[in-house]
Amino acid sequence: MREISVETVKRTVARLCVEANCHLPEDVRARLRDFREQETWPVARNVLDQILENERIADSQEAPICQDTGMACVFVEVGQEVHFAGGSLADAINEGVRWGYGEGYLRKSVVGDPLERKNTGDNTPAMIYYDLAPGDVCRITVAPKGFGSENMSQIKMLRPSDGVEGVKDFVLQVVEDAGPNPCPPIVVGVGIGGTFDKAALLAKQALLRPLDQPNDQPFYAALEQELLEKINQKGIGPQGFGGRTTALAVNICTMPTHIAGLPCAVNINCHVTRHKSAEL
Repeated sequence: MREISVETVKRTVARLCVEANCHLPEDVRARLRDFREQETWPVARNVLDQILENERIADSQEAPICQDTGMACVFVEVGQEVHFAGGSLADAINEGVRWGYGEGYLRKSVVGDPLERKNTGDNTPAMIYYDLAPGDVCRITVAPKGFGSENMSQIKMLRPSDGVEGVKDFVLQVVEDAGPNPCPPIVVGVGIGGTFDKAALLAKQALLRPLDQPNDQPFYAALEQELLEKINQKGIGPQGFGGRTTALAVNICTMPTHIAGLPCAVNINCHVTRHKSAEL
């Protein structure tokens, strides 16, 4: 049994909150550069240049890439041989978010009740997702999620007879409904299977996969590429100004489901697809 202090968890989460908000992952940065070179519409190229310049300034000055520093989504993969010492794991994660958003001068965007709307003042509570795994390692990923893109996400309980064409139609319709609202170019996370709630989680987890890493199943890798091409033919373009760059990637996650169902969720992320990880 390996022991990890909750104090270590707190410090790690705090650091990841700041890093994720200020430093775009290299795979996202590279994809933005690639699409900028392929873009033929001058206005779209100019917008992509501004996005890349904003990212450069944020990176060099340790400043938030976007004013919406998001709701802290924290994914915790816990080895079964790990014991957390010194207190509650959930409390440590929330304290890390509180500390990171405070010390990093990041915007606090969480309200304590969905209807009363009073700001908690420290961006807690975090949305925490736990996953047990073999071994004695704890891996933490902080993925701040802005709501300009989160609000454009949808879920649909398709019929099994809708099949792959039904999935394609739904994903494309969600992107079309979103239009310029999620600050394109976007990353599209798609969850297929499971139950109503599990499909939504799969879609969010799909956004964590590096954009330069194809799906490990050839069928879904081909489906991701097909959807990406069709989305970029819609002409929404960077920030909605037209062009060939509406999406940077489509990532799909799947799991088994019931014979009577075909749940499908689409979780959209803006071009600021933020996430940072650390192993303890």
